[in-house]
Amino acid sequence: MSTAQRPRTGGDLVLESLTALGADTVFGLPGQHALGLFDALRRSAVRYVGLRTENNAGFAADARARLTGTVTPLLVSTGPGALMTLPALQEAAAASAPVLGISSQIPTPGLGGGRKGYLHELRDQQASFRDIVKSTYTVRTASQIPSALAAAWREALQVPAGPVWVEIPQDVLLDVTAVPPVRALDATPAPLAPRPELIEEAAAALDGAARPVLLAGGGVVRAGAQEALRALAEKLDAPVACTFGGKGAFPWEHPLSVGSWLEDRHTTGFLEDADVLLVAGSGLGELSSNYHTFRPRGQVIQIEADLGKLESNHPALALHADAAPALAALADAVTARPAGGGAVRAHSLLEKVRARIAAQDLDTERHVLAAVREALPDDAPSFWDMTILGYWAWSAFDPRTGPFHSAQGAGGLGYAFPAALGAATTDPARPVLAVSGDGGAMYSIAELATARQYDLPVTWLIVDDGGYGILREYMTDAFGQATATELARPDFTALAASFNVPATRTTP
Repeated sequence: MSTAQRPRTGGDLVLESLTALGADTVFGLPGQHALGLFDALRRSAVRYVGLRTENNAGFAADARARLTGTVTPLLVSTGPGALMTLPALQEAAAASAPVLGISSQIPTPGLGGGRKGYLHELRDQQASFRDIVKSTYTVRTASQIPSALAAAWREALQVPAGPVWVEIPQDVLLDVTAVPPVRALDATPAPLAPRPELIEEAAAALDGAARPVLLAGGGVVRAGAQEALRALAEKLDAPVACTFGGKGAFPWEHPLSVGSWLEDRHTTGFLEDADVLLVAGSGLGELSSNYHTFRPRGQVIQIEADLGKLESNHPALALHADAAPALAALADAVTARPAGGGAVRAHSLLEKVRARIAAQDLDTERHVLAAVREALPDDAPSFWDMTILGYWAWSAFDPRTGPFHSAQGAGGLGYAFPAALGAATTDPARPVLAVSGDGGAMYSIAELATARQYDLPVTWLIVDDGGYGILREYMTDAFGQATATELARPDFTALAASFNVPATRTTP
């Protein structure tokens, strides 16, 4: 039977819809109920990258979504396969990464909690996802597939971006459909621009400030608002700090940059002393407020796309807006002032931070991080697990022009390596770095097979300290000794070699 004569299924409708929406790469893992979906992949031009666990596939999709700025689909099966994605989806939600999770479901007669006894049956699979993703959809007929996927795609992109979940029953994916082939779908999100009166009020406050400071969060990076932020800072002659999620929002070596030393008491005091502090793309949560010790004494202006984060921690002149149009509007509205004073203030703060660091026994951490920076090309993306060196990188690493991402949104282990694999699919000519501890590495070790299978240009740095190092430090500081933090671990070099992945054992 020719392709033109072959009956099309619901699975074909899914792939046609994703193609019409602009998808060219999907991540995932097949399962029994999803076979109709994966069979349709064979007839599609969409590239499939399969990982060895669903959670790691979710991390890979998250990273590609962050780097491309658009939706990345994640295809998995029902029950255990779907539930295995939850930690990755929590990270995507915390980092506003537009991941479109598409899972199969048990056959349509079993939906609604009827307890038919199907394999992988859950009384309400959607309920497991509702508190994590932006929204969930259950498709019940093939004709609903294109519209449901277009709505989910649009919602995933709508700022604040984030993951969305779509479920399609096994029989709908397998059954022949008479729905015509999907050729075009529109899923353009609505812009989220600031109200003009709020821009006027914020510009007046910034113009009247003697000690303005800007704090750039992850929302600036996600919005691509770096140039608008720089223009505003230079017109105001205002020092700029970046949150850990906002690294790369402002050039590290710029005279107005004070880096990302948000766990430093001098930096916290500097932000508190600002008579006007503009916070863009951050909710001033735990990691952005020195663990909620930050107490601003001046006026706070907050630009935030997530309505629930506006004034959630501190009273502010609140602008519910995407960072890009808001910062651009402010840069146009404020009055330029002479340069010089802001750079002096920034330099003075950095001198205090450097003196504090130099007074501590931190040579090993500093030298390892410096070696990583020297080896990494300026534009190479890097992905950092929840490990001591990663925590150091939050504050001390200059990403230059390369995207910098970690799992600090949700804080789960095992993010770095599968995320780096996902990032590597965007540009096979550009190397990608992953950094893990030995504990976090064991979450992802199976993905050495994925790296080899697809020949992805990822370098994985595993810092082996024989356990959950940061937890060991926390417990020792709090209780005098650590429990359950020591780990037996493999010979990582030999293990990599068994996957035909070259590996080198080195020293700090």
